[in-house]
Formats: sequence, structure tokens, C-alpha cells
Amino acid sequence: MAALNLPESYYKDLAVEYDRKRKILFNGLRKAGFACELPEGAYYIFTDISGFGMNDVKFARYLVEKAGVAAVPGSSFYSKGGETRLRFTFSKKDETLAEACRRLESMDSPTKK
Repeated sequence: MAALNLPESYYKDLAVEYDRKRKILFNGLRKAGFACELPEGAYYIFTDISGFGMNDVKFARYLVEKAGVAAVPGSSFYSKGGETRLRFTFSKKDETLAEACRRLESMDSPTKK
């Protein structure tokens, strides 16, 4: 109920902030070699990881171990499929997003196609 009492400016400012964060993560993922599209209305980005040579669960573990960056395996969102997708959220502090992008860009990644 409290959210209904917030001024309209709160939501406009939030949309601007999330748009900025979305672009930070999107650009970082692209620079790191992830195939993805800029989402229009979400707080996360789905990436295509088929070019990395691992399924979603193995690659998510690899990212945590090698880069210290967590992503959610795509198969957790589908009853069948999703093994070539990872989901990254951008509802984080700017410093966290910048560091995650830096780590992804500089990590020794598995073979890319």
C-alpha cells in the first residue's frame, strides 16, 4: 500500500535510473562476448551463451568460480529448454555493475565460437 502513496516523480526517476543501469550491464555483457538484446521492460538481461561451449548450469558455475559473478541458469525459467541462456540482473549498485562488467570482460573465458 505504501507504494501507492509515493509521488509520480519517484517512478519516473526509478525508470530513468533503471534505464541507465540496464545500459551499463548490456554494454558490459556485449564487450565480454555475450549475445543479448537490450530489454524494454525488465530488470534483467537474458543472454545467449551457445557460443561458450557449456550449458547454462555449468557456465553459471564457471562464472562464479572464475569471475566471481553470478547469473541464473536459463533452464530454471523453462519446463523444457533454456540451456543456452543465462539471466543477469541490473538492479544493483552502479559500483557492483561496473565491477561485474570489468570481471566478465577480463576473465579467461571458455572457448567462444
